[in-house]
Amino acid sequence: MRAVLLVISVLLLAGCSAAPAPVAAPAAGTSASAPAPSTPAATAAPSCVTPEFTTSETDGGWDDGGYYVHNNMWNSDEAGPETLYACAYNNWYVESTQPSTTSVKTYPNVHKDINNLDGKPFNDYSVIKSTFAGRGPGVGIYDVAYDLWLNGVGDGDGVTELMVWTENLKQVPSGDKLTTYTAGGATYDVWVKDGYVAFVSQATQYSGSLDLKAMVAWSIGQGFIPANPTVNQIGYGIEFCSTDGGKARFTLTDFSVTMS
Repeated sequence: MRAVLLVISVLLLAGCSAAPAPVAAPAAGTSASAPAPSTPAATAAPSCVTPEFTTSETDGGWDDGGYYVHNNMWNSDEAGPETLYACAYNNWYVESTQPSTTSVKTYPNVHKDINNLDGKPFNDYSVIKSTFAGRGPGVGIYDVAYDLWLNGVGDGDGVTELMVWTENLKQVPSGDKLTTYTAGGATYDVWVKDGYVAFVSQATQYSGSLDLKAMVAWSIGQGFIPANPTVNQIGYGIEFCSTDGGKARFTLTDFSVTMS
């Protein structure tokens, strides 16, 4: 079944607010979150000029190159219209119009399913790395983020969702901010709730590469994730809460996952 994955977990674990909600005081040695990114040029033309695939369906998606590009309007009862235009799994954009309310509405994304979502044990891998490039509209409320599913996909006993937020505008993760993590020249505030871990970059990253194996291994060492979980899915996209009622664009120009 193709990635009906965020309907419950994201609704519960990644809430939105028109302004950041009060958060727990940082643990010793941590830093406060960075301010919201400056507004990018919303009118910049995407590199995807002649789409191979277009959908406005709430669950529309496209297989390409071993990845799945997914419109994923999972909270369709509250969501406004959204259309995804894809030239390739690593070259697509989405135009979304979401009301000025505080629930997560959609998570258009590209993801890689591991072993048909049955997953593979984490310890079987020596390398889990990814590259990304994505830019949000700079208006409304949203986060641009990786979404990793461990020990299953979606809501269920023992399932863990690990997110890496590379861009954030007025969004606050669920749980408590417990510590920080630094790697590859970037520092992340780490938020934790039962079954949920979010690495929130203190500085906006519009592109880069991540050592996901190291992030998962560190989380296991901290006791945030059970030892040797299965790795079931790795995705990257944008969680739209609000676009202030106007049409807004998210553009993705790079994504890859390397596992061995």
